[in-house]
Formats: sequence, structure tokens, C-alpha cells
Amino acid sequence: MDHVNWKRAVPIQYEADVAVIGGGIAGVCAACAAAEEGASVVLVERFAAVGGNATVGGVANWQGETAGQGRIFDEILAMQEEWKGIAPYPGPADNFTNSVRVFDHEVLAIILQELLSQYGVRVLLHTRFADVMREGPVLGPALIVGASGLEALRASVFIDASGDACLARAAGCEMLPRAPLGLLPPSMMFFVRELEQPAEPQVPEDWLDTIASEEQLPMTSVWPAGPKALAIKAKVIGFDTAVTEDMTALEIRARRRAWEIVDYYQRDTDGNRRAFLGYAEGKPTAAQSRHWFFDHSSPIVGLRETHRIAGDYVLTVDDLRAGRSFEDAVARGVMYLDGMRPDDEKRTYLLSREEQKVPPYHIPLRSLMARGTDNLLMAGRCFSSDQLALSSARVMPTCAMMGQAAGRAAAWTAEEGASVRAIDGRALSRHLKAKGANLDLTRPDPKAVTEAGQGS
Repeated sequence: MDHVNWKRAVPIQYEADVAVIGGGIAGVCAACAAAEEGASVVLVERFAAVGGNATVGGVANWQGETAGQGRIFDEILAMQEEWKGIAPYPGPADNFTNSVRVFDHEVLAIILQELLSQYGVRVLLHTRFADVMREGPVLGPALIVGASGLEALRASVFIDASGDACLARAAGCEMLPRAPLGLLPPSMMFFVRELEQPAEPQVPEDWLDTIASEEQLPMTSVWPAGPKALAIKAKVIGFDTAVTEDMTALEIRARRRAWEIVDYYQRDTDGNRRAFLGYAEGKPTAAQSRHWFFDHSSPIVGLRETHRIAGDYVLTVDDLRAGRSFEDAVARGVMYLDGMRPDDEKRTYLLSREEQKVPPYHIPLRSLMARGTDNLLMAGRCFSSDQLALSSARVMPTCAMMGQAAGRAAAWTAEEGASVRAIDGRALSRHLKAKGANLDLTRPDPKAVTEAGQGS
């Protein structure tokens, strides 16, 4: 393969104590937490809105525990409730119990941008991370590309919250090996309105493939999305989400699949097709599913896994099954092992339902430290774990906890001017508890109901 070498002087346009690459829920919480600790913070986000899969991806539900995830996440929940944009707190989550809380993703988008403004975070939207310089274990400056063109960002500490390990890969950090079957499969989110009368088919004949029977449907979940509207999630397989051309083909395939699913219900002339209502009791009646009218799809496919960064500690599925505690615990997971087969578009899992269950477990600070670097932390689905551990820990409330830990650790590191490994993990753990993080590994009482955002 031919290569091109180039050299160019790039202005250092931005400087901060902490730079966060990626504005998903982990990145937003990291940026706000670092700012609360007194650090100057720049957040780089490639889309027009922050929130990642929760907003741009249209996922619109928190999976896992929402109470006790730390002060920043508590604030987000309180704002969602003030906007009347979230379902009531269902009670403590424990594996499959009370594990989903639906919300309005457009409301969340405005909440998150205003929260970042309140904390004084400098946000750069429509801005992509491009590359980073590295001298030994120290990273920086980073190159970013926005409306102004190529610019440089210098920071004392960097946090990779990109989800795809963009910063760590560019810095030459070690990545963890893939699981044999491949990456956890992605899903496309799209939305329909429910008309008063059955909808006429919107897809012209011979444009797309026809789904002729329920057996040909991919895994499809449906849940409420406001008055006379539904959110629909469809599994899409067969693409390597870490390859540029495959990501392009995946997005094209996913949009086709969304329209094919809606067309299947619109062409229900017998009136006997029922959609699976995944996150609420019951199913839409056959008559209701015939009333679906395609409204819009999310601009991005929701990815579950691409790259996982090798950290000082690799969290394993055995750690989860043992409910392992760590002295440097910075986050707590309770979600079951939600690993779906990447080679089957049906609702098939890598494990049986009983094997998916785990007790509450800790994520250590060492799993947020990239090997061989002094000023790089990570948070979210690119953190240091094996695939099955990731299948639980990747849910957004847990990513929010990781983000808050990384943000506070980064601010402490920037203030001390030392390596991230100089952070006292036990002291950080105590500090996070004081900031509202519930790190108690006692199993919750499934029947107990507490106020949303109230930690232990």
C-alpha cells in the first residue's frame, strides 16, 4: 500500500486542562465532572448535538440502574423530569427487573447542551478528532477538524469518550483482541406515527426487498415515543463496524431495513400482524400496527462495540459473575450480559437467560487508564474490558458513572501536573460516593421504590 507523508504548521487554537473527545453520555458527564472540579474543559463532538446514541442515535431509554449514578447524572434526570420527558423511576434495577426507563431523546438533547453551558464547558460541535501527537507516554496536542478547518487542541489530560477509541488508536495505544464470533451487533432506531386510519403503503413496488412473513423479520423492539408515536429498534448484521466501507454499507442497509419493516405492517391486508412491544406490557394490536406511518430514522446506526482499549486492568466476565469489588472502584454495574449473536439477525443471545444474570459489580479506575500513557483516560464503551463484560457495562447510566470518574480524575491530574497513575484510586472512590455515586454491591430489593436520582 502506498503512503503519503505530509507536514504542515497547524495553529493551536484551543487550550484546556482537560480535553474530552466524544460528546456521548460518557463524554458529557466527564466534561461536566472535570469542570465541577475546577478544570478548564474542551469537549469535541462530531455531530450537531451532544448525547451520542441517547440523542443522535435515537435510543431514547436508559438501561440498567438510573438512581445513584452520581451528581451529574442525577442533574440530568432531574432536568428530564422537569421537562416531563422521562418515564417514572421503576425501582432499583437488577438484571432483567426494572432495567429500562424510556425518555424523549429530543428533550435530552437540549438538556445536555444547556447543562454543559452551565458548567462552563467549551463545546465544539461539527468537529472531528483527526490525529494526536505523542512523545513517549504523553499525548498532545490533538488535531481536530471543524468549520474553521484543521486546528490543534492542547490539553494537560485527554479523555477518550469517542466510543470507537479514536484518540487511543491514533496515539498507537494497545487494543484488546476481538471475540471469535465478531463484534456485538448494531441496531437502527426509527420512528413511526400512528394514524387514525390504516396507512397506505409508502414504499413503491419493486424499490426494496419485501418481507413476506414474520419469520423474515429481523429482531425488532417497539416502545412508546410520545403521543401517537412509537420508537422501533431493528438489529442489523453482516458488517464490520470498525471498517470505513462497511460502516457506509451498514448505514445504507439499515435504512432500507427500517422501511422494509414498516412496509411489512402497512401491507397487512389480513389485519393479523402484531408488532412486538419490547419495553412495555402487551403488544400493539394488528389494527394498530397497520396504522404505522414512517416518520424518521436516526441519522446514525447505534453501535454496541468497535474497539476496546487495553487498560491497566481488563474487566472480565468472571469479575462480573463474581460480583467483584475493587478498592479503586469508580462505577457500579447491574445490567445483565446483553450480548447478542453477531451472526444472527433474530433475538438470539450468546448466553442462555440464566447465564446472562450477574450480581452488582465494580469497575475499577485502572480499567479507565490506557496502558503506556500518562495523560490518557477513557470512558464509555471503549474502556478496558472483555466483550461479555462490555455487553453489560456499555449501558448508558454505567457509562455516565465512568465518565464522571474519568472527568474528576483528569481534573485532579491536571491540577497536580502528574501522571494519571498518581491518582489515589481509593480517595477518588470516596470522593465519587460523596458526589452521589452508589458503589454498594448489595443486591437491591426489586420491590423497593425510591425517588429517581436518590443514591444509597
